[in-house]
Amino acid sequence: MTQQAMNVDALPDICGKEEEVLRRAGRAADAYRTAGGIDFSRIKSAAAIALHMQQPLIPAGGGDLRTAALISNLKYMMDNQHIGDNHNAPVFHWCYKRMGEFVPQLVHEGKQPRVMLEYTGCLLHGLLQMGAGDVIDALRRITHDPAYNRCVEWLGCPWSHAVAPSTPPQDYKLHVLAWQQYFASLFGWEALERVKGFSPSEMALPNQPDVAYAFVKTLRDCGFAWVLVQEHTVELLNGHGLQQRHLPHRLVVRSSTGEEASIIALIKTQGSDTKLVAQMQPWYEAKSLGRWELAGKSVPPLVTQIADGENGGVMMNEFPHKFFEVVREASHSETPLMNGSEYLEHLFAQGIKESDLPVCQPLHQHRIWSKLQPGAGPEKLAAAIEECKKEDHRFHMEGGSWTSSISWVRGYENVLGPMEQASSLFNEKVLKKGVPTTDPRYRNALFHLLVSQTSCYRYWGQGLWTDYAREICRRAIDILEHDF
Repeated sequence: MTQQAMNVDALPDICGKEEEVLRRAGRAADAYRTAGGIDFSRIKSAAAIALHMQQPLIPAGGGDLRTAALISNLKYMMDNQHIGDNHNAPVFHWCYKRMGEFVPQLVHEGKQPRVMLEYTGCLLHGLLQMGAGDVIDALRRITHDPAYNRCVEWLGCPWSHAVAPSTPPQDYKLHVLAWQQYFASLFGWEALERVKGFSPSEMALPNQPDVAYAFVKTLRDCGFAWVLVQEHTVELLNGHGLQQRHLPHRLVVRSSTGEEASIIALIKTQGSDTKLVAQMQPWYEAKSLGRWELAGKSVPPLVTQIADGENGGVMMNEFPHKFFEVVREASHSETPLMNGSEYLEHLFAQGIKESDLPVCQPLHQHRIWSKLQPGAGPEKLAAAIEECKKEDHRFHMEGGSWTSSISWVRGYENVLGPMEQASSLFNEKVLKKGVPTTDPRYRNALFHLLVSQTSCYRYWGQGLWTDYAREICRRAIDILEHDF
């Protein structure tokens, strides 16, 4: 597949095939269980790891911020290795490629490697744009070849690493659809049929009820069967913390208008320390566990972790050796590595139903619903939220993520304002007017809107990164005001 096949009018192939996406996404039944070679009835526990990969697109392809081309931050690092930590760029490049090398080697040894991969659309686009087709080729090999794709599960994500709690819900769905279409353009529709799990950027789960409902409904509408969530972003229906965090849960959300949606949640435990995955901690924890009871049946618990797949010295340098060591020891053992969908397919084949899973909800929902009934309407919901804030200064509706030390909202008004303006204009001039998604103007406006909502512009604090964000928003607003 050529690079031109993934781009349309020099832009990534992110829209125009929505009907095909919704028809094909996540539709492959029992895609992993029968091919995996794991005897689920014999094992006592299992571990799952996921690698999150992201590089933002930045206006740095030239000296003038207002006219510089949007390029991958990795390209900027490659071209400026004398600045800061940019010397890591070649290692990052290898990190994006190396699972395409590790998995075949281990399979040829007769082992059972497992890994879940989450690559944002803007990273994949940036890699192609900078000529790193070798990365895509390596990933395509383990995605297509049946000898390897039983070992590798791709997770869906927002195209441009948008955090769900502070991204307008209609835009968030555009991110999800854009990622699915772009993934299919790179790896094929059959590969998209196997994408069943979703990884939210920064593990950020909305807890404002209407936003949370829109989030879960988007995932279900787009064909996802399960979502990865951080344990501290959810609670039981009584407001308490999770008791069985190594079992899948059913994440239930309710809106102010009385609608309900649910999706299976696999629980990521602990914080986002890349050392946990780089040193394969989930497998060592799983080794200490035995089978648990669920709905009257004995099932193995699953210890699940995700981490950046390229950041930090331990991940860059120590992970390869540790991954090989653990895969070799875990293969054909009582505690194998498994991927999320593979585990769930085995679980349901044992007679477990989705309704048997323990129920959880986003953080702070218990306090809200103790003050009003679902269906009371948005005004009464807003009043209940304000009352909760007055009662407890720790109460918030900014969502939860892997860290409680970073707000994706507070202190970023100078970025969020332009973001909201671009989003509002896109809604008014494009969505409400029904501009076809095949229209080149739609694709151009959508591309700039999605890129403007990348969380990296806020994660790195005020300064150059917020300048990048405001410039991309300016371009999006200019396109929407002049082209429509």
